[in-house]
Amino acid sequence: MRPRVEVEIWSDVVCPWCYIGKRRFEAALAQITDEIDVDVAFKPFQLDPTASPGKAGPVIEAYARKFGSRERAQEIIDHVTEVAAESGLEFRLDRALRANTLLAHRLLWLAETKGRQIAMNERLLKAYFMDGLDIGDPDVLADCAADVGLDRDEVRAFFDSDAGLSEVRAEIEAAADMEITAVPTFVFDRKWMVPGAQDPDTFATVLRRVVAKRTADV
Repeated sequence: MRPRVEVEIWSDVVCPWCYIGKRRFEAALAQITDEIDVDVAFKPFQLDPTASPGKAGPVIEAYARKFGSRERAQEIIDHVTEVAAESGLEFRLDRALRANTLLAHRLLWLAETKGRQIAMNERLLKAYFMDGLDIGDPDVLADCAADVGLDRDEVRAFFDSDAGLSEVRAEIEAAADMEITAVPTFVFDRKWMVPGAQDPDTFATVLRRVVAKRTADV
């Protein structure tokens, strides 16, 4: 049997490097597909937990506030768009709407309980980076959930409850306890932490070393 590695990816669905890192990690998985089985789970991190719930605005305005000017914001947007294209991602940050992501993380928690988290994460990233959708809106999120096979009415009712809220907040606190201050951060077998959107070869090397380390410790 092939060895199996558990990978937790701490990320936010409005983080461009998280989407880029996801694609690079997927490319690494393609390299080691005949060697190692990998279980992936996405864990929550909020780049801007102070963002007002229920309100969304152009991403360039959020970047301008963070980086000091619209000119600097546009430079950053142009750069990440160019880098994303190298991984086959067509970012449309000109129409992206920055929003509070707590509801999106709750939806990812729900999707994980139904075995649909990987597809849900991809749909939310696409919704934000390409489709210009407000991922802080529960109706938009319910539509996205339906796109990956979840029951829309069930998801909408889920948002009207507190289900998953304490669990998501606990995982966000766990990231702080682990001193995760930037995303994406990849945690292998809950022992080894690799920050950033590394290139595929680096991720493949880390996966092989994790397995080799296990063998050496036996």
